[in-house]
Amino acid sequence: MFMKFKGLLKGSVKKKIKRLMIIFLIVFFAGSILSTVFFRFVRPPFTPLMIIRLPQQLFNGDKVRLRKDWEPLSGISPNMVLAVVAAEDQNFSEHNGFDYDAMKRAYQSNKKGRKIKGASTISQQTAKNVFCWPSRSYFRKGVEAYFTFLIEKIWGKRRIMEMYLNVVEFGNGIYGVEEASLFYFHKHAKNLSVQEAASLAAILPNPRKWSPVKQGPYMRMRTNWIVRNMFNIGRVRY
Repeated sequence: MFMKFKGLLKGSVKKKIKRLMIIFLIVFFAGSILSTVFFRFVRPPFTPLMIIRLPQQLFNGDKVRLRKDWEPLSGISPNMVLAVVAAEDQNFSEHNGFDYDAMKRAYQSNKKGRKIKGASTISQQTAKNVFCWPSRSYFRKGVEAYFTFLIEKIWGKRRIMEMYLNVVEFGNGIYGVEEASLFYFHKHAKNLSVQEAASLAAILPNPRKWSPVKQGPYMRMRTNWIVRNMFNIGRVRY
């Protein structure tokens, strides 16, 4: 009798867990789709990274700062759009959110023991910045891939670029190209020159360490490489 009761109890617990998992999945998928549609038209007030950086600044003894300013894509210099594509994702206009050739090259390079590098597209970086948290776990990468698929389908390339340029980190507490342009060059993003845009794009892999205005030999070389790529690409299609 006891064993029968124990079996029924175990079966009841399994059913409850299964029901909770189903509810969680329904809420997650419905919420993720609705939030993606919502941010197709509405500016996010902040991102997970912005919130995480605040206590990090405090604990590191840095000045606590969160500077951001939204600028529509029409108010951002085409030089900046071209610079981030040249620096971060040269196949931005062609891929569906994932650059499989770049992934393959990165895998082969990492396999040979060279400097570890990734192959995240601008779409993937945007999905991570808006919907995810900083982490190298496979779970976070899976969530990022899911949201990358959603924003490619729901937002399209133009909105992805606009969102990316307005939330990406350009320094300690500096977010978005308009704020970065004002902070480093004392001008609006619509007035950025080719060289200035390239120097901003050059710091994106490590924006809290590198500066677009105080460049060493490596950063000058990287900036010039981006400028050459910009002229090779010519323009960005949406």
